[in-house]
Amino acid sequence: MKSERLHLFISGRVQGVGYRSSLQREATARHVTGWVRNLPDGQVEALVCGSAFALASLLDWAHQGPPGARVDAIHSSPAENGPTEGFRILPDPGA
Repeated sequence: MKSERLHLFISGRVQGVGYRSSLQREATARHVTGWVRNLPDGQVEALVCGSAFALASLLDWAHQGPPGARVDAIHSSPAENGPTEGFRILPDPGA
């Protein structure tokens, strides 16, 4: 099965509500690899890699997020490279 890669920027109330750990759990359940991190501007950034079906399912979840989150927008673009194993929470840039 062909693997696809997406670079995501998620905005809204997505920090301080468990969004990263929930995204990691949801991605792992769908056999999606990649990473997620908070950005200084309040967004969450993620790189996700998996089948088109798995990514579509993860994006459906990402538009809702965990309880307490409010997702205003998700901007996605194709990515050329990405991890092929595991899903990690990265440190915030500049941390």
